Amino acid sequence: MKVEVVAIGTELLLGQINDTNSSWIGEQLALAGLDTHFQTKVGDNQARIVDVLRLALSRSDAVICCGGLGPTHDDLTRHAIAEVMGVEQVRDEAVVARITEIFASRGRYMAANNLQQADVPVGARTIPQQPGTAPGLICPVGDKVIYAVPGVPYEMKEMVSGTIIGDLQDRSGVRAAIVSRVLRTWGQSESGLAEMLQGVIAELDARAERGEATATIAFLASGIEGIKVRVTAKAPTEAEARAMLAVEEQQLRTILGDLVFGVDDETMESVVLDLCREAGLTLAVAESVTGGLIASRLSSLIGASDVFRGGVVAYDAAVKHEVLGVPEGPVVTEAAAAAMAVGVRRALGADVALATTGVAGPSELEDIPVGTVCLGVAIGDDVVTATVRLPGDRARVSQFAAISASDLLRRALLERRG
Repeated sequence: MKVEVVAIGTELLLGQINDTNSSWIGEQLALAGLDTHFQTKVGDNQARIVDVLRLALSRSDAVICCGGLGPTHDDLTRHAIAEVMGVEQVRDEAVVARITEIFASRGRYMAANNLQQADVPVGARTIPQQPGTAPGLICPVGDKVIYAVPGVPYEMKEMVSGTIIGDLQDRSGVRAAIVSRVLRTWGQSESGLAEMLQGVIAELDARAERGEATATIAFLASGIEGIKVRVTAKAPTEAEARAMLAVEEQQLRTILGDLVFGVDDETMESVVLDLCREAGLTLAVAESVTGGLIASRLSSLIGASDVFRGGVVAYDAAVKHEVLGVPEGPVVTEAAAAAMAVGVRRALGADVALATTGVAGPSELEDIPVGTVCLGVAIGDDVVTATVRLPGDRARVSQFAAISASDLLRRALLERRG
């Protein structure tokens, strides 16, 4: 069964609200083993909503509409669905009673237009869960179905989880599970990762062509979060899907090695903090080109205070010299990065420190290309440095420098652990 998601609301098109509802619904469909190939946004215009619904029904078995069930003139979802079904609407007195009860329980005046939320297309039925004034709808269209849920996230989630997922599984007659694992990587380009994994991908594609149960691999470049390699497996049960996923994950890890720094929601910073915590080490940072970005990301993590002592944003060269003890001379060098790391480790009494210095652009240093970043890590008396050339504007150079510096520290900690 193929399911399509249609998010309704002009505010979504204008960028005034992020469409997190469609993402969440897509995730729930995947976990239930239901395929979704399209997600669409459409504004508050009945003719366009009708067009989108008809297109969705032409290529999918079920459509979940999100939004447009309120009491105002621009809430047009129920009207558009009735037009697609070719029926009138009737007022559901049970829903009228529920809406009246909600307003009474809150001690609030109920405007007359709230009652239009009780209008239901003939042949449709309401979803039992109704945490707010807008009821959800299950609307048959021939052998297909349209579901309508409110745009308020907690109301939508209760209806999708409580009724729609189960109803879809019953209609499909097949129970399946889709599970994913995201391997987060740094140190290789997206094309480089694809080349490394081309043999695995070819084998998975061949299995799929033979109609065998298999997994899929996808890549997503995510800036400061690294390059993600998503492995997805589909099987009749969640246990079988997870077993398949475990096999594929191990194969990828064997090929990618220490390019993989984390899984799923782990970040480079959370991994670094965990490695320091495991070794009983405290951490400090000295930042120039990253302007405090590393410190901000570290301090945003719950429990960071038991490892992270603090940071120094040494943006001006004088601060590097006077506060961190960097020798006079050029400040975009590996030697300067090393001195910054040693200086902040000493100044803040930390066991481990990392430092960044570089050129984010536009550059006043004609002999140093924009995107040149020097990194330093100090662990006790040991110092590790590196120079990287990073692409993009100032913001991207700063972000890539932050994850590159943290990755240098991660690798140094792993080597120290043995």
